[in-house]
Amino acid sequence: MSFLPNLCTVKGICILDNDGKRVVSKYYDSNDDTFATVKDQKAFESKVFKSTEKSSSEIVAINNYTVVFRSNVDLFFYVIGDSNENELMLLSVLNALYESVSMILRKNVEKRTVFDQMDSILLICDEVVDRGIILESDPNNIVNRVHVKTEDIPLSEQTVTQVSYDILKSFNWLSQS
Repeated sequence: MSFLPNLCTVKGICILDNDGKRVVSKYYDSNDDTFATVKDQKAFESKVFKSTEKSSSEIVAINNYTVVFRSNVDLFFYVIGDSNENELMLLSVLNALYESVSMILRKNVEKRTVFDQMDSILLICDEVVDRGIILESDPNNIVNRVHVKTEDIPLSEQTVTQVSYDILKSFNWLSQS
């Protein structure tokens, strides 16, 4: 059996809480029956969590997938690849994801802060992997792209989230005066 080279190396990225519930997940192989529906995705996530919650290693093989993971206070970070995928490549994606999230959250990687910065977390996922293709693995480059200062962007080019954040920040400042 011959394996043809393929740019699509990542099947999915997941962040689960310490109960195995989904916090963030992005799947890139819509042709795969394992990830076809949300119900299938959650069943796979449950199986992955049960296999890794008490594991001391950082890599497991589940079904026909290679899963690399990293745990933190109350979160588990997962990168899923095909069974014949290079584990070091998947691990570099995992490290880029985790370090970028850690930098954005100022080393306070917890479920609450992830929910507070969900837009940045999703942008990080998009900067690291797009449609299964690894785009970037340097956390500093990822953070620089994601964490653009809104003061430097004209109001007409800012997203609704950025404008809302600036408004809330100004109200908090006014109420503290």
